Amino acid sequence: MEAVMKKHRIYFIRHIIITLTLTLLTPAALCGCSSDKGANGQVIVYNWGEYIDPETLRMFEEETGIKVIYDEFETNESMYPKVESGAVAYDIACPSDYMISRMIENGMLSEINYDHVPNAKKNIGAQYYEQSRGFDPENKYAIPYCWGTVGILYNQTMVDEPITRWAQLWDEKYTDNILMQDSVRDAFMVAEKLNGDSMNTLDIGELEAAKNLLIEQKPLVQAYVVDQVRDKMIGGEAAIGVIYSGEAIFTQKENPDLVYVIPEEGTNVWIDSWVILKNAPNKENAEKFIDFMCREDIALMNFDYITYSTPNVAARDLIEDEDIKNSEIAFPDLSQYDNLETYVYLGEEGDYLYNELWKEVKAY
Repeated sequence: MEAVMKKHRIYFIRHIIITLTLTLLTPAALCGCSSDKGANGQVIVYNWGEYIDPETLRMFEEETGIKVIYDEFETNESMYPKVESGAVAYDIACPSDYMISRMIENGMLSEINYDHVPNAKKNIGAQYYEQSRGFDPENKYAIPYCWGTVGILYNQTMVDEPITRWAQLWDEKYTDNILMQDSVRDAFMVAEKLNGDSMNTLDIGELEAAKNLLIEQKPLVQAYVVDQVRDKMIGGEAAIGVIYSGEAIFTQKENPDLVYVIPEEGTNVWIDSWVILKNAPNKENAEKFIDFMCREDIALMNFDYITYSTPNVAARDLIEDEDIKNSEIAFPDLSQYDNLETYVYLGEEGDYLYNELWKEVKAY
């Protein structure tokens, strides 16, 4: 299935920092055979690109004597087969909600021993564990790391009204000024919410209706984009874009004319979480890594670096900038919004159905 992707800012300097400071991902390192281990062994981490402050990895190594072997993926869909094959001996991964559900279903994860991750028990807000029950029903496998929403970003100097509804992305006056996500689930989510349907629907009638809406919208769309939505909106190349909330925070810093909203028809609320793989060769070190990342000062460093919302309530209390601390983008009161959902795994047949319908949209 095409990815439901989190968009991470790609800075060349940051890439160089990670490359130079972490153990290179040689075959020996990734199979756990490397002789370049810390005094207390190693931990092999598989995370989204640009989704952690490299300084926190160095701090972990210094404080624990555990060497971090770090690898990155671009999408949940590219991550899954690599983990499933077992060719790489990863200890930890950071998938999204629906992919965690799939990994649980296929017996790929190890249960979390919360006695070994006290910071996760103490600092992660209860509401985020409750939300996680949608994909991890008993909270056995996943520790929330980042969360956010999908919404509309618009340039208030390029529109003549507030943009508050998905329906406005079908308004002909915005022809060639609309950016849609180049992702099957995110694109269909917009149409499904506009129709008043669940974004996890498998009803063929509802899916056909969503497909037809997306085809109807195509002549108005400037481009289907991934990371480009951020730069295009900052540069004033489009008036309206579908974007992740963490990216919206960054874009507003660069262009104060940009406004982010959660649409009235509802949207996706997502969670990315740390999980320990079933056959993790360094499970004890994996637990230490997760617990370290749940420490409030470390969680704050990661929030400052990646700008995606943290579920670590203790870290939020440490935020000094009151505008950020009380930001409706970073920390919205979800009880004030209707029709919010989290993606769930739809099964292989569901994935195939969505992909085939998306091909029809793209080919039209």
